Amino acid sequence: MKIKVNDQIVVITGKDKGKKGKVLKAMTKQNKVVVEKINLKTKHIKKTQQKAGERIQFEAPMNASNAMVVCPHCDKKTRVGYKKLATGKKQRICKKCKETLDKIVKK
Repeated sequence: MKIKVNDQIVVITGKDKGKKGKVLKAMTKQNKVVVEKINLKTKHIKKTQQKAGERIQFEAPMNASNAMVVCPHCDKKTRVGYKKLATGKKQRICKKCKETLDKIVKK
């Protein structure tokens, strides 16, 4: 999966089409992402003797194919490509402006 945690994404299909948000959680095996303030669901909690009933809103996972990464340099939704570094590691790049999507960590 090409979407990582803390990426800025835009939803390309569904009820939240066009909304932007930050990825809070990426579930690679299920190919799903949880995005801040997108795909909100309501859970109803039944009342008990100690606590009143309530409704809780939470961000539900959505399929990663319904989202595209927003490039921080050109600020456009883009596909993700890869570039091989001299160290042998792969780095994610924007297909439109060829800038890196990852922060380079020097050791």
